[in-house]
Formats: sequence, structure tokens, C-alpha cells
Amino acid sequence: MKKLVAPLFAILLLVSCKNKKNIPDVSGIKASLTIQRFDEDFFSLDTTDIENGLSTLQAKYPDFLPLFFQNIIGVSDKNGIKTYYRLYKPVFDSSQKLYKDFNPVKKQIEQALRYVKYYFPAYKLPASIKTVVGPMNSMQDFAMMGNGDYVPDFLGTDFIGISLQFYLGKDFSLYNTEYFINNVAPLYRSRRFSKEYIIGDVMKLITEDIFPDKSKGKPLIEQMIEKGKQWWMMDKFLPEIPDSIKTGYTKQQLDWCNENEGLIWSWIQKHEDVNSINPVTIQTYIGEGPFTQGFSQELSPGNLGQWIGWQIVKKFVNNNPGMKPEEIMQTSPRKILEEAKYKPK
Repeated sequence: MKKLVAPLFAILLLVSCKNKKNIPDVSGIKASLTIQRFDEDFFSLDTTDIENGLSTLQAKYPDFLPLFFQNIIGVSDKNGIKTYYRLYKPVFDSSQKLYKDFNPVKKQIEQALRYVKYYFPAYKLPASIKTVVGPMNSMQDFAMMGNGDYVPDFLGTDFIGISLQFYLGKDFSLYNTEYFINNVAPLYRSRRFSKEYIIGDVMKLITEDIFPDKSKGKPLIEQMIEKGKQWWMMDKFLPEIPDSIKTGYTKQQLDWCNENEGLIWSWIQKHEDVNSINPVTIQTYIGEGPFTQGFSQELSPGNLGQWIGWQIVKKFVNNNPGMKPEEIMQTSPRKILEEAKYKPK
């Protein structure tokens, strides 16, 4: 009997925690993805017979192959393809050590898509995942979302594209070269280039696809809240995923934010015009960086303004418990600020 008590208690505790977070039961919602390993198919080409290999790829990926050549690697002639193959085959080999079996990531994404379908039944879910190993030469090798953020992945008409070259672990040798740090991603970004961050990057794309951020050019406070809305929506799609994955902050940075929430908001109000449209001011608070200017270089994260916007949205939601997610996402930032009555201690 004693042997049964501990497992039973653990199950009850898990159910209790889920209920406290108001996590809906999505087990009956269908969200099935197929995996198309374009990376494996491309790097299995016989470069001594490239034309036949490309014909086979064209038959299997009639729509995606032109996109890969034109939009991702930027070459389409045989010599360019061979050069790309030679340069990136070692990167592909490294990715295979981590992603030969992609099913664990697939299952994680499918679970998140069940929550998407629960909250937004009319949204058309992607049908497949396409994995690629693309270039890693500059910031242009990332996909730029409408809100100005860069992510390694991309959405097609009916698929999620995942760029494995940017998920090889923070200690991957190329990430730590001087060229990569200066031209592709500094260390504060590349520390997130690992498997656990794939789900967060994918769901940023999905969130942006459902609710595009249209706050560009608006005052600082409006941009903070609009971007805070997106993190709040990701809470709904990823209820069991750590906040560090959604925000990109370290646990230490999150702890610092939670412990100093009142001081952060007071400092911003005292030292900045929250209605400013000055690009430099806006970049300071919602742009990525190793820290936020004016705060601790060791403990503060970059884009601190988005975190404050997130807290304002959560306060607004607590004050309006009957509102549906779609209504919340469509509520104007000014209304959210007014009704949140945000006064953290």
C-alpha cells in the first residue's frame, strides 16, 4: 500500500498544479504533423551525379526546393549547390548527432498546437515540419517577424520550417568564432541556440501569424504592451514550458525581474517618456541586447520593456476574468494600461 501512495500523491499534485494554472484538457484535440527531413534528403545527394539527385528532390519537394534554393541558400546552379553541400555537410553531420530522431520535438510542437486549436478553432494548423540545414553567414539568415524580432525558423503555407543549424548547443564551435559573434549572433543570443528553444521560436511564429504586431512606430508604452500580449498568448499555448523559453531570459534574469518589478516600472516612469516615439528610446526597452541600459549589466535582460508589458497585460486579464483570449489580444494598449491599474510594489 505504501508503494502506491507516493506515485498517487505525485499524480494528484500534478493535476492540482495544472488546475491552479487553468490549463485546459486538450487531449481530445487532433494536431498531427508529418516530418519531412529535407536536410537528410539534401545531404544524401550524390554530388558526382547532382542532376539525377536534384530531379529526385524536385519530385519529392516540388514547391519547397525552389524556395530553398532562392530564398534560403541563394544559389541554384550546380556549382553553387556543390559548394554549399561541401561547406555545410559538417554542420549537417553535427546536427544528426542531436536530431537523428526528431520525434520528441515533433510531439512537443503538436501539444502546443492543440492549445492553439483549443483557443482558436478556426486557425488552420500546419500539416508538416520541414527540417533544413541552411546558411549561417549573417543576420539575414534569420526570419524577421512583423514585430521586428528575428527567429531561426519560418512558416510556409502549410508547414513549419526549422533551421537546425541554429540549434546545435551554445558550445557549438562555430557559434563561438569571432566572425559569427560579430556578424551572425552575439553570445547573449547564441546561448539560446539549443534544442529546448525550438518550441518557443516556433510558437512565436504561430502567435505572430494569428495576431500580427502592428505597433511599429507607436509610442513606447503601446509597443511594450503589444509585445507583452504576445508573451501572454504564448503562456496559453505553452502552459507547461518555463518562462525562460518564452522570453529568452535566463532564470537569474527572470528572478531579478520578479524581485524588482516595482523598481523597474518606477525607474522607467521617472526617467523616460513612456509616450516617446524616439527610435533610440524604443530600442533601449524592446530591442534585444545583453542587458537594458540604466539597469544592472549583470542581472537585467535586454528588451525589459516587453517583460513589463507582459506584467501589465496579466494584471489587465486578472481584472477582466471573463474576457476571451481573442478579445484580450484585440484590446487596445491604452485600454489595457488604463484598466490594469498597474502599480507593482
